[in-house]
Amino acid sequence: MSETVLNQGQAPDTPAAPPAEAKKDSALWREIKGIFWVLVAVLLFHSLVAKPFYIPSESMMPGLLKGDRLVVSKYAYGWSWVSPSFHLWPEQKGRLWGSLPKAGDVVIVTPPGLREDYIKRVIGLPGDTVEVRGGRLILNGIPVRQQRLPNRLVPVDDNAPCGVEQFAGRLVQQPGGGFACSLPIVRETLPNGAVYDTVDLGPSVGDDYPPVKVPADHVFLMGDNRDRSADSRFALGPVENGLGGPVPYENIGGRAEFITFSLDGSASWWNPISWLTSLRGGRAGTSLRSGV
Repeated sequence: MSETVLNQGQAPDTPAAPPAEAKKDSALWREIKGIFWVLVAVLLFHSLVAKPFYIPSESMMPGLLKGDRLVVSKYAYGWSWVSPSFHLWPEQKGRLWGSLPKAGDVVIVTPPGLREDYIKRVIGLPGDTVEVRGGRLILNGIPVRQQRLPNRLVPVDDNAPCGVEQFAGRLVQQPGGGFACSLPIVRETLPNGAVYDTVDLGPSVGDDYPPVKVPADHVFLMGDNRDRSADSRFALGPVENGLGGPVPYENIGGRAEFITFSLDGSASWWNPISWLTSLRGGRAGTSLRSGV
């Protein structure tokens, strides 16, 4: 049997150290993979559990103001093609573990044939007949109970300017200084007990809507700012930009739960101090459930 004899002072062979460049490439690849999996986790959470939502318009005043940030639960009614954060899938019928919203719920909805999200309130469920007559909501032939409340003063800021186009004649000066938008409020109570406040600005094109029976697996949606909301009363697409009548329930993307924070529109990305001064006080944590 032969043996390998090392000369005195000769060290056994050792593997060569990897080049420094290879180490850098390996570390970079690990960072890329780590970021990728973080993004995947965030996307899955947003698609299946909850996601933030930004209020872009005045259509849900007085409860929601432009600049409010919300949490929307994605699992409340099961999942459908609109559940992923990016609606890349073709429209599909039905929901996985689906359930219908309750009347009075505030929901995120994707209009049929579109990819943008609206936020509206559920007014009619399958089998309900919805009508609006002279600005009065009528469900199944019975006028919904209404209570007129004192005008609500909404402080004017960059996100709530009380512009003439939307709120002509509603700008008032407050005793302590500054301006506010004086909004006439009507509180509605649905047959199931859901209570919420609406804005009634006077006669508008949506004040009369003929009776429509909500089909199976559909919901009828309206905005709380009744005279400034493109909802189920109006046709899809330009010019009206509405929802085109009752909406298939698979187009509901989730339920609005509560306000996380609200911005008055005065922040500048280059001025970090303005990020704090632009916060509206008293809105964080406000629940968006109707009390049912």
